[in-house]
Amino acid sequence: MEIQQTPENALSHSVVKAVINAPIEKVNIADWLLNLPDAEYQKCSVNHIAAGSTTTYDGLPMSINVEMIGDALVIQHYVATEYRADYCRMLSLSDVITKNGNSRVQVLWELKAVAIGENTCEYTNEIHATATPEFMTFINEHGITLAQAAAARQAASDVHNHEETPLFAKSIEHKALTGKYVD
Repeated sequence: MEIQQTPENALSHSVVKAVINAPIEKVNIADWLLNLPDAEYQKCSVNHIAAGSTTTYDGLPMSINVEMIGDALVIQHYVATEYRADYCRMLSLSDVITKNGNSRVQVLWELKAVAIGENTCEYTNEIHATATPEFMTFINEHGITLAQAAAARQAASDVHNHEETPLFAKSIEHKALTGKYVD
């Protein structure tokens, strides 16, 4: 069940854009993401550890991503709630492992492409992190305010997103133009 992000539970919101030098008709974000090889995912950030694809019990596509966000090891269980060539909406109840222990946050990841020219698209990588009740209990037990947790998550998420977005765009571009992932 999706948790709606409010000022009382918001951890971060990061939006980064990059250009894809390929016509929109050749770009297929859903195909790129839901078939992304582990090695290709790792090339898109020094903090990407592993990725794989699976499905939910209901048959919805899933992307499992393991990465470092700041000083936390995060295991994302992204369910594709909407997926098309120009847009993917991925929702995860993500495991967060820190030196203080484990918890969970909800992460909404939106990937979209919009034509900005005959042979170019603007790629947007948007990430919303929302505190779960479990996370609120975790930070309270450790004497951390939501404002402190949100500031740390926002900073880490922005750094991570600024690194991965242009590399995701290049990978999507290469797949659009060659039909292959970057070698």
